[in-house]
Amino acid sequence: MKLAVLTAGGVAPGMNAAVRAVAQKAFSLGWEVVGVEDGFGGILEERFSPIDRSRLGGLMHRGGTFLGSGRSKAVREKEGQERAAQRLEEEGIGGLVVIGGGGSLTSAKALGEAGVEAVGIPATIDNDVPGTELSIGVDTAIDTAVGAIDQVRGTAISHNRAHIVEVMGRSCGYLALMSAIAGGAEVALIPEFETEPGEILRFLEEAYERGKSHFVIVAAEGAELSAQELQEYINEAEGTYEADLTSVGHIQSGGDPTSTDRILAARLGSAAVEALAEGEAGMMVGVSGEETRRIPLDEVVGKERPLDPDMYTLAQVLAEMEK
Repeated sequence: MKLAVLTAGGVAPGMNAAVRAVAQKAFSLGWEVVGVEDGFGGILEERFSPIDRSRLGGLMHRGGTFLGSGRSKAVREKEGQERAAQRLEEEGIGGLVVIGGGGSLTSAKALGEAGVEAVGIPATIDNDVPGTELSIGVDTAIDTAVGAIDQVRGTAISHNRAHIVEVMGRSCGYLALMSAIAGGAEVALIPEFETEPGEILRFLEEAYERGKSHFVIVAAEGAELSAQELQEYINEAEGTYEADLTSVGHIQSGGDPTSTDRILAARLGSAAVEALAEGEAGMMVGVSGEETRRIPLDEVVGKERPLDPDMYTLAQVLAEMEK
C-alpha cells in the first residue's frame, strides 16, 4: 500500500515527530510512504515527495514541519475535494494521514466523503479538539509560555509592577489558563469567562495591601478584555501598580517539542497507521489517560472541546493563596 501524510493549518511542535512515527509504522508493514508538501494544496498541485528512512533522521527533536503547512480554500469546496481524491487515486495512494487542528480534520472528513481513506491526528497548541485529552504541541506551548512568565516575574518584582503576558488562543483559553496555573499568575483572562477590569483593579489593590510586590496577569489573545485594553485601564487608573505588557506570540508554536509531545506524536502517528491497516478510515486518533483511542471524525468535526470550569476555579483559588 502507498500511504500519504500531510501537515496542515497552524504549526504545532511535534508535527515532525508525528510524520516520523507515521512513516516508521508504515515501513514496518511494508508500505510505501509519500509526503504531501504544504498541506492540502499540495494534493491538488501534485506535490508528492517520497519519504524513506534517510529523510527521517533528526526529526524527533525538530520544531515546525519539514513538509510545510498551509490551508487550501479549494479543498473546502466539493469540487476541490473531488479533484483531490482523484489526484490521490492517480498517484496510487490508498490512505492519507492528516496532522493538524480542527480545520484540517474538517478537510480530512470531507475528503473521506469524496472517497479518500483518511485518518486524522490532532495537532494544535489550543488543545481545542474534542475526543482527545491532549493534542500534539500543547505541552511545548505551555512550557514556552510558562518560561516567559517566569522571566517576566523577575522584572515585575524588581519594578513593583503588574505585568500582563499575552499568549495565543483566539477562541480557546486552555493555553492561557494552564500557563497561568503553572506560572503562578494572579489572574487568567480567557475567552470562556468574562472578567471586568474593575474587578482586576480591586484585586490589584488588595494584593498591594497584603504586601505583594508584583502582579502577573496571563491573557489569551481572544479574551473579551484584551491585554492592551487592560494595560491602558490599569495605567489610566493610576493605582498602586503600573502595568507592562509582553506578547509571547508565535514562539509558542515553534521551538523544539518537549519529550511529552514527542511521545504523544509517536503514539498517535503509529495509531493512525494501525487504524488504516485495520480498515478503520474516517477516524481521528486521540488519547484518554494511558489509552490511545479512535473517534469517528463525524464526532469531532464541528464540535467544541469545552474548557473545564473547575480548572478556572482552581486558578482563582491558587491566586488568592499567593502572597
